[in-house]
Amino acid sequence: MVTSETGPEHKGHEIEPDPRGPSTPECREAISQLYFFLDGELTDERRHKLQAHLDHCGSCLEAFEFEAELRMVIAERARDRVPTSLRERLAMVLLEESAKDRHVSDARQE
Repeated sequence: MVTSETGPEHKGHEIEPDPRGPSTPECREAISQLYFFLDGELTDERRHKLQAHLDHCGSCLEAFEFEAELRMVIAERARDRVPTSLRERLAMVLLEESAKDRHVSDARQE
């Protein structure tokens, strides 16, 4: 039995894994749409259909929860911290380029 804590509208509900596994046509379709679901790229109709499937299919819910958690871990770990010295140099270059652009624009207007 799976207790969902992260799935859509599943908080605290116990969901039995689907004994048919993710090999059913419905499960294959649901799994193929998980990334679109997580990215918010599904139409309302498809999102509701997938959510209804996840409400009743423990196997697909487990896959959803894994992918959702994996994305959160990747997003957290993929954040790069730009050193202060590099940020300052970039800001300086941008200011210089902006000043050059203004100078060229002013020269054209004369």
